[in-house]
Amino acid sequence: MREYEYDIVDHNGRIVKGRSEAGSVNELVRRLTAEGGTVVEVRERHEAARTGSRFRRRLRRVALVLAFHELATLLESGVSLNDAVQAQSRGSHHPALTDAFRSIFQALLRGQSFQEALQTGGLPLPEYVYHLVEAGETSGRLAQSLRQAVEQMRYDQRVAEEMRSALIYPSILVVSGIVAVLLVFVFVVPQFSNLLDERNELPLLAEAVLRTGVWCNENGLLLAGTLAVIAGAGAALWRRPGVRRRIRDVLAALPLLGGWFSETDTAKWASVMSAMLSSRVDLMDALGLASRGVRFSSRKATLKQVSVDVRGGAALSEALEKRGALAPVGCNLVRVGEQSGRLAEMLRALATLYEESSTRRMKRVLALIEPVAVLLIGGVLGVIMIGIILAITSVNDVAF
Repeated sequence: MREYEYDIVDHNGRIVKGRSEAGSVNELVRRLTAEGGTVVEVRERHEAARTGSRFRRRLRRVALVLAFHELATLLESGVSLNDAVQAQSRGSHHPALTDAFRSIFQALLRGQSFQEALQTGGLPLPEYVYHLVEAGETSGRLAQSLRQAVEQMRYDQRVAEEMRSALIYPSILVVSGIVAVLLVFVFVVPQFSNLLDERNELPLLAEAVLRTGVWCNENGLLLAGTLAVIAGAGAALWRRPGVRRRIRDVLAALPLLGGWFSETDTAKWASVMSAMLSSRVDLMDALGLASRGVRFSSRKATLKQVSVDVRGGAALSEALEKRGALAPVGCNLVRVGEQSGRLAEMLRALATLYEESSTRRMKRVLALIEPVAVLLIGGVLGVIMIGIILAITSVNDVAF
């Protein structure tokens, strides 16, 4: 027997708090309902006592995906939805997940649908998860739809991790190069400040390098503060969706990066479309939802035009080909899927095709970024060394 705390609405419409023992939450709910009360919330007493004392750490995407993977597995094993959610509220190790699943469970007890209960949980779920769950509840295939949602979240997580991993080395290279240049200006160049004697006529490059080094050495705190302010302002701006969107649009217009980003976006769009259609979501709803997940403005506008064409009666393959949203190979795959009745499978194959192509483009872009960064950093350091050498040789020429 476990001890529970509960809130119910009595015959007079007042919320009454109480405490009782029962073998399970469902047993307690049945007992309270039989007594004429409307159950608002039920919670285990020891869980309620320790909720506020847990250390709040950041909820990572991998923990979120794992929790919903476990939930989908329970449902596929024949466990009822209420019991599966209750098990997650007890078994989740992250306090945010525990609280969210407890809130979802209480919403289910109040008679809400799983899709409505998920929205009350406050978890950072992609929008397509709610649509897949709603489609699963409507069709009676909730376990399969939830599995589709988990697979799509895993796909998004894998793509994000691949991009982060790929950018780690170039980022370290660029940052270390900038630090090296600053150290040279702050500590090395000022050692030759005596060459800035008014009697010495130095070349323009030599004088610019030496005076820059002297200024950096004398204003080290100001320089560090300025860099910190710039970094903080950049981080604050990056948190704004509008700024991120504009930066992405600028990067997408570049010759090399544009193709890479476009194929990555197309792969995600096709993957979401496949998951939606596999869960029997209406084609127009799937198009609208998949288009909202696209990150680049120009591509999002193109896909919106595709949705308008399909709504007007055109086939999806025809609309994609007309708007130039896919390469000819991609349009043929969609056309074959429409003709064979296997559109979801063909879109999954299309997602795999574009994902592999974007990975190859990413490797080519990164292979180019590294030598370019080395050349730029080496060029700056070379200019500094040339400036110092010119200053030394000029002074020696004057001396002789």
